[in-house]
Amino acid sequence: MRIFSNPVGAGSLWFDNLATADGNPVGYDPQARAFVAIPPFCANRETIGCNWIAPQPGAFCRSCAMTALAPDTSIPNAMPNWAQTEAAKRWVLDNLGRWHWFRPEDPGTRPVFNMLAEGPTPVAMGHANGVVTISVAEADPVLRMTRREALQEPYRTMIGHMRHEIAHMLWWRLSLRADFLEAFRAVFGDEREDYPAALRRHYSNGPPPDWRARFVTTYASAHPHEDWAETAAHLLHLADICDSLSAAGHSAPGLPVAGWDAYAEPDADHLIRVAISLVMGINHVNRSMGLPDIYPFVLSDVARQKLAFVHGWLRRGAQAR
Repeated sequence: MRIFSNPVGAGSLWFDNLATADGNPVGYDPQARAFVAIPPFCANRETIGCNWIAPQPGAFCRSCAMTALAPDTSIPNAMPNWAQTEAAKRWVLDNLGRWHWFRPEDPGTRPVFNMLAEGPTPVAMGHANGVVTISVAEADPVLRMTRREALQEPYRTMIGHMRHEIAHMLWWRLSLRADFLEAFRAVFGDEREDYPAALRRHYSNGPPPDWRARFVTTYASAHPHEDWAETAAHLLHLADICDSLSAAGHSAPGLPVAGWDAYAEPDADHLIRVAISLVMGINHVNRSMGLPDIYPFVLSDVARQKLAFVHGWLRRGAQAR
């Protein structure tokens, strides 16, 4: 993620800022990728702290307009959890916008989001025909950690959920292209395999013994759909780590040049090599504070080939190039 200029004074702004250090209200313009001090701001600004601008007074911003169902606010903590969930959605949409997904120049369908709070029954997150369902309860760190431990996952965040579920939607978009499915099946396998049966097998038996040689995570081994979604999410993790470190002005042995734009990098292998060299260093820094690795994964050659495949399609897919 970039670091942004202050439109009304000195200093910088971060992606989630609602105001400058001096207290001047600002809003993020996702089309210009810049902050502005001129309304209209999103209609959800006071409700959930959305800092994006709107097309007209009283309207929702581009991101909030994609939310078809908001959570039941009578459920405890639904509002703060929803606010954090929408913030994660804005982050991921802006990441994908670097490759032109869901911007005005993208001629395809936008995702629709159902943001649901959890009562007595947990919400199953997923995607179907362009609709992404998200449990906002996962914004709660205690609940998220409990599920992370129960599922034996090394990484679980709301941004991660957004990247994974939106990746399913991107697959659905790409599958409408005549040239995608055959190429996909050659790399990931046949997605027509019985999906419910595959998940039952995964949760009953666990991943195959050699999963590390072929997949980015254990869950990726469950079915080609999940392999794609996990791999695409990891590509977005790695690209954004590189972009954020570069934007912060840091240097590292693996970083090509100052100001390098990871999203503009055409060579997937190069992007992945740079990303891995960077996360190894950041993991080492985290360990100095007794914190978990930010990227606790090891990528096999096969997983890197899958990442390169996803990179090629996400870079060109939005505008059908």
